[in-house]
Amino acid sequence: MREIAGSPRILLKRLRELMAEAVEPQERLDRIVREIAANMVAEVCSLYVLRADAVLELYATEGLNPGSVHLAQLRLGQGLVGTIAASARPLNLSDARNHPAFTYLPETGEEIYNSFLGVPVLRAGRTLGVLVVQNKTNRQYGDDEAEALETTAMVIAEMIATGDLRRLTRPGMELDLSRPVSLTGAGFNEGVGLGHVVLHEPRIVVTELFNEDVDLELKRLETALGSLRLSIDDMLSRREVAFEGEHRAVLEAYRMFAHDRGWVRRLEEAIRNGLTAEAAVEKVQSDMRARMLHMTDPYLRERMNDFDDLAYRLLRQLMGRGPEEIAASLPKDAIIVARSMGAAELLDYPRGKLRGLVLEEGAVTSHVVIVGKAMGIPVVGQAKGAVSMAENGDALIVDGDDGKVHLRPQSDVEAAYAEKVRFRAKKQQLYRELRDRPSVSKDGIAVELMMNAGLAVDLPQLAEAGAAGIGLFRSELQFMVAATFPRAQEQEKLYREVIEAAGPKPVTFRTIDIGGDKVLPYFRGAEKEENPALGWRAIRLTLDRPGLLRTQFRALLKAAAGRELRVMLPMVTEIGEITKARGLIEREVRQLARFGYALPTSLKLGAMIEVPSLLFQLPELMRAVDFVSIGSNDLFQFMTATDRGNGLLAGRFDPLSVPFLRVLKSVLDAGRDAGKSVTLCGELASRPISAMALVGLGFRAISMSPAAIGPVKAMLADLPVGELEGLMIQLLKESAVDMDVPARLRAFADEFDISCET
Repeated sequence: MREIAGSPRILLKRLRELMAEAVEPQERLDRIVREIAANMVAEVCSLYVLRADAVLELYATEGLNPGSVHLAQLRLGQGLVGTIAASARPLNLSDARNHPAFTYLPETGEEIYNSFLGVPVLRAGRTLGVLVVQNKTNRQYGDDEAEALETTAMVIAEMIATGDLRRLTRPGMELDLSRPVSLTGAGFNEGVGLGHVVLHEPRIVVTELFNEDVDLELKRLETALGSLRLSIDDMLSRREVAFEGEHRAVLEAYRMFAHDRGWVRRLEEAIRNGLTAEAAVEKVQSDMRARMLHMTDPYLRERMNDFDDLAYRLLRQLMGRGPEEIAASLPKDAIIVARSMGAAELLDYPRGKLRGLVLEEGAVTSHVVIVGKAMGIPVVGQAKGAVSMAENGDALIVDGDDGKVHLRPQSDVEAAYAEKVRFRAKKQQLYRELRDRPSVSKDGIAVELMMNAGLAVDLPQLAEAGAAGIGLFRSELQFMVAATFPRAQEQEKLYREVIEAAGPKPVTFRTIDIGGDKVLPYFRGAEKEENPALGWRAIRLTLDRPGLLRTQFRALLKAAAGRELRVMLPMVTEIGEITKARGLIEREVRQLARFGYALPTSLKLGAMIEVPSLLFQLPELMRAVDFVSIGSNDLFQFMTATDRGNGLLAGRFDPLSVPFLRVLKSVLDAGRDAGKSVTLCGELASRPISAMALVGLGFRAISMSPAAIGPVKAMLADLPVGELEGLMIQLLKESAVDMDVPARLRAFADEFDISCET
């Protein structure tokens, strides 16, 4: 078919030739606006580029005063151009001068032009500038002309993104794409990481923008769409995808969007206008994201993420890219940036190259956050806009202490954080020097500092941190990162690795603590609960599904052959639950012995004190178990009726309060009277000031995150336990009204020059 002069295809053909020529960026821009003006029979074509200071600067023009280039400026939201940039929506006006947003710039000479068509220059939904055509006559531009201008704007967006225009910037007038951005989210795991952005689902760089054969590109799109639809159907048909629930609903939405005729039609139109299939996907998705970003309906905004994911999958189909390529090209200081991701996906990245994780979504109890903590990397969540603002390779600082993310930081910010990292590194070196020293107080009281773990990636930290053993092995993490229930052989293999890594040091395995906020997408049978923390979880769930517990007991018994096995039951509410669990494990012991399997030399069964009802059964509890461990996180949550995931209540109640400390002391006293050991695991043990309080109460074994062992051991080395015990006895006797226990403890630390820094 013969091409008509002035068609979008003719324009794109000329632009392709211009992009291939070796010319200076300003000359290329000048020729581009001339070509657009000639193609669209416009008397004016102008390009405005958004700077880092939120000012739109005129970068090129055909028809306006050439002396106004790089001088004419409009603030974001000012004038017609500023309105387009702020709204990310085109404007098509036949009488522009009478529009309420019109702003007169005398240096340009544009007052004689009436008709106006302006489109945003978009990349990944982010506005980088505005492209405008104007005529003296009052006319309405057609849809085909608007489409041609939008397509041209996409080409210019790639020029901006690849850095071609940065050579035209003046000092202090950097482009918006290079602007430093600071985001405030929520700190999900402490620490500071300096590195470079790795987008978990990176925007694939489309290098071939213009097509040579429309029919071929339409065929490629059709083939890729077919493969995409098949892959979604395949995911829906897998056994591990639940037949009901949110996980399946998302995939069903994907399938619906993949068959959406409106979306496909816009892709086909972009190809017919001269783009390749890949460029068409990028253009249509960028337009859609820019429009949906300004919607207030939360449902529609959530659908935007679904379309983003779908477009990314389609681009991968078109370009034949696999996720394995991402890990292979990872920088040595990678900070993963994602909207959300699964726990198993984070484990795909090599730990040695990770410096942090930034999520736009997520919660402190998200599976991926739990894995991030296990890997010991700083994690910030709820960092809205991080994905669209970031580009692969951008410098990034993630501050898990304060919940801050600094993208493309200024040199002084980077220097300040680098100093902070160096300071932390020096302290970590001091803590490493304490690693092989006994954890003994200043006056000779030994305290076992154990570590919490849950995955194979945790095991090297046992030696690195100098832990006395593993006081809490969260066995459910293996279930949370798997696509299906781990088989008995897989569980046994992990438990054996843990025991072998510990050597002579003790390991306490907690049975599967799933349910509540730890939802397994492949586990069917749990109804949606209004209060999941108080619902069908932990020992309640596994006693109702004894096959799960028996399989785990069997794997643990076989893995611990020839060693002592310590097993702990979570969320125990009444003694009868311990009796039932003991019956199940003794049944597995008899079964294994019958078939000649080697068994542990001894079996210790313990319980976690997390439910307040156990506090009123302490004598009976001590007779039913071999040891107890206080789960301070849940016990405090239930004692104070406080949802620990609720940001409105964070910090409202203090676990270092007299009532809670009295509860902890009552458990210690009951254990001492019964001759049973009492440990504590949870956040309370991970901070030097609260660990000091625990030692003063009488705890001689506490379990914490590996990173906390060094600071707590340093505190212990300065601590006169005898003096502290006297203070704690006095505090517990005093009135709880207006008692500031942390302040009294800090004053004690200051008096005896005790290090309580993390």
